[in-house]
Amino acid sequence: MDGDGDGQSRWCLSQVKGAVDDDVAEADIISAVEFNHSGELLATGDRGGRIVIFQQEQESKNLPQCHAEYNVYSTFQSHEPEFDYLKSLEIEEKINKIRWLPQKNAAHFLLSTNDKTIKLWKISERDKRPEGYNLKEEDGRYRHPSSLTTLRVPVFQPMDLMVEASPRRVYANAHTYHINSISVNSDNETYLSADDLRINLWHLDFTDRSFNIVDIKPANMEELTEVITASEFHPLQCNTFVYGSSKGSVRLCDMRASALCDQHSKLFEEPEDPSTRSFFSEIISSISDVKFSHSGRYMMTRDYLTLKIWDLHMESRPVEIYQVHGYLRSKLCSLYENDCIFDKFECCWRGDDSEVMTGSYNNFFRMFDRDAQRDATLEATWENGSPGCPLKTWRVSAGSRRKRNEIGVDCLDFSRKILYTSWHPQDNIVALATVNNLYIFQEKLN
Repeated sequence: MDGDGDGQSRWCLSQVKGAVDDDVAEADIISAVEFNHSGELLATGDRGGRIVIFQQEQESKNLPQCHAEYNVYSTFQSHEPEFDYLKSLEIEEKINKIRWLPQKNAAHFLLSTNDKTIKLWKISERDKRPEGYNLKEEDGRYRHPSSLTTLRVPVFQPMDLMVEASPRRVYANAHTYHINSISVNSDNETYLSADDLRINLWHLDFTDRSFNIVDIKPANMEELTEVITASEFHPLQCNTFVYGSSKGSVRLCDMRASALCDQHSKLFEEPEDPSTRSFFSEIISSISDVKFSHSGRYMMTRDYLTLKIWDLHMESRPVEIYQVHGYLRSKLCSLYENDCIFDKFECCWRGDDSEVMTGSYNNFFRMFDRDAQRDATLEATWENGSPGCPLKTWRVSAGSRRKRNEIGVDCLDFSRKILYTSWHPQDNIVALATVNNLYIFQEKLN
């Protein structure tokens, strides 16, 4: 993972999407990244409510030694800003999550959500158009039936490929608080949506009703001690899901046990070390993301400083703990003052579950090889190399004396951060978002 002795990794830059300049509009900041189940399509959502879908070029799929080439396939406005007149509250158009549905026909379907409303989008191609109508002229004007002397059979004529995005369902008015997660069930018929205090179960075909399966709202809101921060369905068992909380615990629930899953089946929680207890302990232990492994045996959780791997058969402690940026423990006070301590980092698994990845500050991202017990710190930047050049590995130093490929913790840029990551389900291609740029990296083949 660390690469060879000269500080180079086996990863190389493939593409950078988005304008590379310092003056970035708020609406252009990327807020979601997600590969579809085949990896052919890559969707990004931004704070302006737009979704951009990139498609992998056929040549780069057939020739894996070439760099992964993704080009714009479709762009559409998913959400618009709204106003809740009852609560006098503006509802942002920002895309919080994107989740693809498994492909069943020529069209693709995805779910996208902002703070309040979830939408099901159909993305389809059209390369033929009907011509030769009897009651309609070529320019669209209608003829009077009495003017017809002959009947024609309409035919389909080839046309330039057009990709259409159409909203098939809108699931609204089910969440009082901001939606932080959506997850499609393995039965491909239902999905869950989670906000701060409740988790709802939806059927994809019905927009007018959902079932509340978790409700942690206390009778008196002054007694509120924790909120739901992330939730996901098990990849193989349609009755099982987990949700993480702001207290650092993850609860696994079984929908066969009860209609309302307030009583969890398993509780994954690491006992706190009293020697490290501080004012910031609860903030940095909050779960920002939870992801099942593709095999369904393990679960990964991300808190502010660490990445933890849990075996679903063992609740007492994680089987693996990876320090993402432990060197920031001494900087928590300043991170609290500039609100960075509340950043929510996502994490993702490699397709075979042998590696995991998550983001950090200074446009760094961290990769952990579970089998070889090695890790690497890499930087998402377009400045230090052209596509195909191997990325150099970095180390963050707390001391004043630094070696080559080291950077001091005081020199880190906390405005440059990688919150959103996604790993190609089949190939070693990763996509990362930082501000308005989408970086695509590919593993070098020996």
